[in-house]
Amino acid sequence: MLRTLGLLSLVSLGAVAAYACGGYGTTCRDPGVMQLDQEAAALRAKGPAGLLSALERYSSTSDNDEAERLKQLVDQVAGQRDATASRLYWYTDLEQAKLAAAESGRPILSLRMLGKLTDEYSCANSRFFRTALYANAEISDYLRDHFVLHWESVRPVPRVTVDFGDGRTLERTLTGNSAHYVLDATGAPVDALPGLYGPQAFLQWLERSHDLASRYVKISSEMGRQRFLQEYHTHRELVIAEQLRADLAEVAPELLNPPTYSLQSKASPAELQRRHPTALQAARVAVSKSLVETKLVAPFAPAGEALAEQDERFWQVIAARHADEAKLDAQSVALMRGKVPREIADAAMRATYSKRKVENPLLKIVGDFERSLAVDGVRNEYTLHRTIHNWFANGTATQEVGPLNERVYAELFLTPSSDPWLGLTAGDAYAALDQGGLTEPPAAK
Repeated sequence: MLRTLGLLSLVSLGAVAAYACGGYGTTCRDPGVMQLDQEAAALRAKGPAGLLSALERYSSTSDNDEAERLKQLVDQVAGQRDATASRLYWYTDLEQAKLAAAESGRPILSLRMLGKLTDEYSCANSRFFRTALYANAEISDYLRDHFVLHWESVRPVPRVTVDFGDGRTLERTLTGNSAHYVLDATGAPVDALPGLYGPQAFLQWLERSHDLASRYVKISSEMGRQRFLQEYHTHRELVIAEQLRADLAEVAPELLNPPTYSLQSKASPAELQRRHPTALQAARVAVSKSLVETKLVAPFAPAGEALAEQDERFWQVIAARHADEAKLDAQSVALMRGKVPREIADAAMRATYSKRKVENPLLKIVGDFERSLAVDGVRNEYTLHRTIHNWFANGTATQEVGPLNERVYAELFLTPSSDPWLGLTAGDAYAALDQGGLTEPPAAK
């Protein structure tokens, strides 16, 4: 009898374990993870109100282990990593975002990126967005009050791991850029911001774009809305040209004569179809990102390619005139402090509390990052964003965000969807590896 009861108990326990693991023959999942997923799904279904509930639970706990668990819960409910800093709710279904926009009367801010906003290893620019922009208190409040937020992954982000052979590894992402689009409740784009900007420059764009979208939806006729967009973007293109002229007058007046000059050569769509840009060319598009990626991308690039040192100095001088646009606030700095290597964080803490004058390494990291943000911002505004304004002004920007995003990635970010390797292959160069070192996924049956 006892043996029978014991056998029944074992069978019952096995059934419970199988149920918790999703059924017999499946990979077992941690019951705690399952519970967290279930809680997150229930709260996420409630939209921004569910996120507020998760944040309240996170803020009220004093237990470190529970705080870490609730931090993961907040991220899942928000649809964004580091959401305890940003406190923002993101839709991942554009149709749901459009419904929310129609109900609230707010425009949509749609982020297109490589990887996922919920992942630690999304593309570099999206990681910088989470730190410098979404965590910024003023930007976070403005986004929450004025926009419906949505993100979509364009494609997975390439990752590389360097194994030093002694237990140490270095992991980074390669290539990849991101763009923000302002859409009306039907999903039609009214403006796009390519790449990374400093917090104040980004906030100013948000304010202008919200005003633009608010006026755009009040126009009843389709022809009237298109004419309004063309006039707006023509004006913005002229404003950017004048801002650039003012900067050049101070730092490089020789570029004002002759009056027609080009600061960045871009391949035409036809040329892009004939050749794929390299990963190093794509990395150059974003300075902040290239500081992280260039050393890792360089071995994949054709021989002889190198960063244009003179070009970088030129943009750094212009960016210095816009340094205030890239200053990080206290929340962003606090988020950075939690992500730097422990020895740097410890040294920064010692410098903070030391009575002696000790160099704070975190301050240098923050300062360098702010300077790279400023360079990114001015170069993106004077080249890439100015080009987008021109597309809208001449009527060649599509009325759907998908095709517009394809064009941005192909012509501005130099990572066209037609290149599955994102410029990381050696092209015709001999690599002395089977199949050139490339592995394709198995064909679907």
